[in-house]
Amino acid sequence: MIIVMFGAPGVGKGTQAALLAERKGIHHLSTGEAFRSAIAAGTELGKTAQEFVQSGGLVPDEIVTGIVEEAMAKPEFSSGAILDGFPRTLGQAQALDLLLNAQGKAIAHIVNITVDNEEIVKRMLLRGRQDDNEDVIRHRLHVYNEQTAPLLEYYAGSGKMINIAGDADIETVYARIEESLR
Repeated sequence: MIIVMFGAPGVGKGTQAALLAERKGIHHLSTGEAFRSAIAAGTELGKTAQEFVQSGGLVPDEIVTGIVEEAMAKPEFSSGAILDGFPRTLGQAQALDLLLNAQGKAIAHIVNITVDNEEIVKRMLLRGRQDDNEDVIRHRLHVYNEQTAPLLEYYAGSGKMINIAGDADIETVYARIEESLR
């Protein structure tokens, strides 16, 4: 089963993806964590990704898609994955479709978590990550609205989109997601 977690930065995609993975036994593939690991390791990919992360921009499609392809080839993802942070652009969505089609798989659900922008800014400032300051957060939200939000239209006719209000505590949001997956 392939589940795509969707929504603006800071809505809780990673938290909910981790809970789904733990409780449903489906492996979680977080591109954000993959990039942070590559940055910490100082790999060429990590150095390139770091420039984009620090500026609040999106990492180029070919880099992100390559990381996801490599990860999806690992045995733990053979029966499915919860994708967190991918796809973020139309090019990535199309690349994911091609990748899954080649593997005889398809997206089962797209979970779109929605939260008010001002709440997102508060949440992200509380995380305390080095790349989370208010200017960068607001820029990331702008980039999301310009480049990623249009994917809602791309997936709208698929019948797989589930919209979830993320304006509650973690367990309430999880319960909303779990109910919608039934």
